[in-house]
Amino acid sequence: MTAPRRPQGPRDPRKRVPGPARPAPRPAGYRGGARPLRLGSPRPRLRLVGAGLTLVLLVFTVRLLQVQAVDASAYAAKANVNRYIPVTLAAERGAITDRAGIDLATTVDAYDITAAPDLLTPERIKTPDAARQAAELLAPLLAERPAELEQKLTANPKSKYVVLARRQSPKVWNRIKELKKTVADRAKAKQGADVLAGVNRESHSKRVYPNGDLAAGILGFVNAEGRGGGGIEAQLNKELAGKDGKLVYAQSGGRQVPTGDLKEQPAVPGSDVELTIDRDIQWAAQNAIAEQVKESAADRGYVVVQDTRSGEILAMANAPGYNPNDLAHADGNAMGNAALQDAYEPGSVSKVMTIAAVLEEGKATPATHVEVPNRLPRADRAFADDIDHATWHLTLNGVLAKSSNIGTILAAEQLGKDQAQANRVLHSYLRKFGMGAPTGLGFPGETPGILAPPHKWSASQQYTIPFGQGLSLNAVQAASVYSTIAGGGERVQPTLVRGIKGPDGRFTPAPAPPRTRVISERTAKTLSTMLESVVDDREGTGTKAKIPGYRVAGKTGTSNRVDPQTGRYHGYTASFAGFAPADQPRITVYCAIQNPTEGSYFGGQICGPVYKKVMEFALKTLQVPPSGTQPPRLPVNYGDR
Repeated sequence: MTAPRRPQGPRDPRKRVPGPARPAPRPAGYRGGARPLRLGSPRPRLRLVGAGLTLVLLVFTVRLLQVQAVDASAYAAKANVNRYIPVTLAAERGAITDRAGIDLATTVDAYDITAAPDLLTPERIKTPDAARQAAELLAPLLAERPAELEQKLTANPKSKYVVLARRQSPKVWNRIKELKKTVADRAKAKQGADVLAGVNRESHSKRVYPNGDLAAGILGFVNAEGRGGGGIEAQLNKELAGKDGKLVYAQSGGRQVPTGDLKEQPAVPGSDVELTIDRDIQWAAQNAIAEQVKESAADRGYVVVQDTRSGEILAMANAPGYNPNDLAHADGNAMGNAALQDAYEPGSVSKVMTIAAVLEEGKATPATHVEVPNRLPRADRAFADDIDHATWHLTLNGVLAKSSNIGTILAAEQLGKDQAQANRVLHSYLRKFGMGAPTGLGFPGETPGILAPPHKWSASQQYTIPFGQGLSLNAVQAASVYSTIAGGGERVQPTLVRGIKGPDGRFTPAPAPPRTRVISERTAKTLSTMLESVVDDREGTGTKAKIPGYRVAGKTGTSNRVDPQTGRYHGYTASFAGFAPADQPRITVYCAIQNPTEGSYFGGQICGPVYKKVMEFALKTLQVPPSGTQPPRLPVNYGDR
């Protein structure tokens, strides 16, 4: 304890006042009055904190420089890949119409259903079986198996685009939209994952054929990828398809960002194709051949209708056919255009070319006498006509009217001083008529037929080719032969397309078809008159093709048929070809039926009536006036007057 201070007197200002005495040290355990605290300097702490902040900012700065300067392009690319979704904008496919502008093939709205597999990975959606869930939800709507959809969703997990189903109707997409909303609402309520977030749709056009199976062989079809799979659809796919566009949009969570970037390259619509086909005549031809094929229990048949003046194909019908709207149930053997794709031996309808050569070369006239025995020995065999007969005393006109094989061989032998020369002359005419060469239509799968060079004709071929066996053709080639005669001896290359109308509405006509002089106009006129005897004369083989009020020129055909399955002769090809009115030719009709097995198999008996039905309908449709004169009656036998 310290001693009390003494009182002090007044200070002497001259004396120095000593400072306060240093307090004595406190004894141990002293807990006396409070002593003021003396704080340390804050500067070291501030320096430490400043250094720490500087280091953190430096790290951020370095990272920012790396992202924005050093690796800027790489990170930008990754960001765009994750953010932007490319979508194909399908071009609307052009229509195919008949010559009057009536739709034969058109389009309706449809959608490809797509998905983004990368949004369904377990890491992204936090659900291990998201792809399976999505597949099971979509399968009933898309009529697909869940396993197949799941495989598409998991085949490439990093992909942002996969097509789940093509060409779905707007109704299907509306049901998917409703399902997407339901799943998204459940996900917001924490009742599962939004496994349909990446499901989207792309607008497309679905091909529709308003007339069902009408002209299916000509039109073809469009496959699942939207490309032409046959016929005109394939031949002119580039013009019809147009050019697809592209849309790139920003997305988040599988949905388009409304305010995000949007880049669009519009699609260019396809062009419309106008065919030479007349829908009504096509319908008549198709019905007529279908009925006869069914009645004859035949393998198939075809009818070709051609404008003799322009070469335009007005109808090209096949039976049996198929419905391009329902390819799943179509018969694969009927999916095509047999009128252009079948090569077969024409038989007697081909005799008109041989007689044309004989007339043009001046070796005979319609009145020339031809003595026709019951058998004609040539090469290693004896040739016969379709019936046994006593010796016929025919004119050359009679040879054609009665369709004598023997008479045709005898006439063809007059074309040269020896058989080899006669073969060469006949071959040259067959080529000018279009045998062994494409028709010029450029149709997919078309056959040019078969015509061997004359030096390769076998011993029997040099006698069978004159009457239509040993060479082959297609139905359009056969029709073209008769159009050539009807057209005054000038062959006009057949055409099937009248023109194309572009997206701008401008119509571009097809180029004028080439024309080739085959025989003189005089020879063609003479031959036309001879062909009238086939139909009009009581001894002719084509009397069932008569049409009241019109002069008709035509020719029957019945040939041995090569079975395409065995390569051997089996059954027959029945045919009829002709044009009308014979005095002012306007329309050619050709009919052929392969392997008729019930009833008659002769061309005049089963194809003559088909010809008559189709020709009558076409003449009325095109408002062709009846003939104003009677046909001249050329003698069939050289004893006739």
